[in-house]
Amino acid sequence: MALDDATARRALRRLFDAAVASADPRVVLARHLPEKPSGRVLVLGAGKSAAVMAAAVEAAWPDVPLSGLVVTRYGHGYPTQRIEVAESSHPVPDEAGAVAARRMLDLAAAAGPGDLVLFLVSGGGSSLTTLPAPGLALADLIAVNKALLASGATIHEMNCIRRHLSAFSGGRLAAAAHPARVVTLAISDVPGDDPTVIASGPTVPDPSTFEQARTLVAHYRMALPGAVTAHLADAAEESPKPGDPRLGTPDYRFIATPLTALEAAAEAARGLGLAPIILGDALEGEAREVGTVLAGIALSARQHGHPLPAPCVLLSGGETTVTIRAEKPGRGGRNGECLLGCTLALADAPGVWTLMGDTDGIDGSEENAGAIAAPDTLARARAAGLDARALLAGHDSHRLFSTLGDLVTTGPTLTNVNDFRAILVA
Repeated sequence: MALDDATARRALRRLFDAAVASADPRVVLARHLPEKPSGRVLVLGAGKSAAVMAAAVEAAWPDVPLSGLVVTRYGHGYPTQRIEVAESSHPVPDEAGAVAARRMLDLAAAAGPGDLVLFLVSGGGSSLTTLPAPGLALADLIAVNKALLASGATIHEMNCIRRHLSAFSGGRLAAAAHPARVVTLAISDVPGDDPTVIASGPTVPDPSTFEQARTLVAHYRMALPGAVTAHLADAAEESPKPGDPRLGTPDYRFIATPLTALEAAAEAARGLGLAPIILGDALEGEAREVGTVLAGIALSARQHGHPLPAPCVLLSGGETTVTIRAEKPGRGGRNGECLLGCTLALADAPGVWTLMGDTDGIDGSEENAGAIAAPDTLARARAAGLDARALLAGHDSHRLFSTLGDLVTTGPTLTNVNDFRAILVA
């Protein structure tokens, strides 16, 4: 294919759309359901995809008695008939999420030995079900959440801390449902697809400890409320651990993962005449630094034909982090920051276009999924009076890509397999 600017941009968007479509619960969920039970089915769930996952269960089991409650992010609802949908705040939790989490625990506790509890989980579930452990208040956990988001900690580290401040996560929902059978259907949004990390693992044993949580808080020098510090120090009630008879051997099924999304994008690339390579589905690190590394790989492909000769596309996923260093940070999510770091490292190199975006359609807390950078992005930024390096230092990537008209805006996609990055090398 001829790779002019318009064609390259369309190609990148097709790859992104293919990745998102591969994780649509309306298409992929039904094949992962257990056999139809003879007894009652209680459907619970949390995450940005929880509502559409619930609708997919209803569509697959029209003749099965279903009831239950799922909670999703505001604006991510989807019509259901038998399963109630609640909405709450993400990434900063609110009272609505705490109420939904408490109601789900009460519903689970009423399940009997012949019942099936079907738990639908996807990214964002930790914030959406923020229910404080005894002795803590929601305001305490909101302060913790803000500190976590600004700390630079990985999602694995964040959720280790969250599990030890929660009355819902870290296996506690499954423990409440005992002795009912619990089956979890998951859309993974975390590097490594670790069930203990996805929504902080409400239905699986938690191998981490209070000591580990305290070590992470100290490492990242988080200033937390006194009640939180005291709770972590007391370590009064550990989360359910592996071997806990209430959890047994978890029945945990992935219906979509970052790798399956990247594989779908790779297939779409081949259909466009581009050779794809998947660099990894679990790349982590400081967003701007990951962008710099990816730029180096792209330059190697263009100049030396390694790891692939052009025309090719370099695909990757995972979840980067952003450590807030600016006193008054601007706007932009981790994908925008990673993309701007990559663009600066490419330094006007010809023949390289890049798309980075979050597959849930929301980069951080912005209205866009991500953005596209082209070989002339820095030149156009300079012509518009924008200092790209200053904007990166101020965590203000949104301003640059918005001014240039290069945002990728999808609205809520109703799925979430984490960050998607594609670098097209001509």
